[in-house]
Parts: sequence; C-alpha cells; structure tokens
Amino acid sequence: MKLTVIIPTYNEAENITRMINTLMALRVPADLSVLIVDDNSPDGTGRIEDDLAAQMPGKMSVLHRAGKMGLGTA
Repeated sequence: MKLTVIIPTYNEAENITRMINTLMALRVPADLSVLIVDDNSPDGTGRIEDDLAAQMPGKMSVLHRAGKMGLGTA
C-alpha cells in the first residue's frame, strides 16, 4: 500500500525540517511519500523543502506555486 501525505506550506522555514524528519521517522505499514505544496513563501521555505527533497529521492516532492493561493487549495 502507498501512502502520500500532502503538506501545504507558507512561511514554515523554521518548522519544515523538523516536521519532515518527524513524519519520515514514523513507522507506518505503507510506502510513505510526501508532497509539499509551497504557497510562494517569501521566507525561503521552498528552498529548504527542495534541499530536503534532494536528500530523499522518490520519497518527497515539492510543488512550488507561483502566487499565494491559500493553503486550503493545496
């Protein structure tokens, strides 16, 4: 079974690394992957997410939106 967790983000530079590390450390009976939808964060969140995704090929991907569209639309 595959489980994809979708995380909408906006200005989460201080929290995103801890959040992803905690999520990936969970023991779940599934093939876990993470999709981050960044809402054009001006604080560098997207860059941090890209760095994390590069460390976890096939486990994490990042979608960068061109403008702020609201987290609920992720």
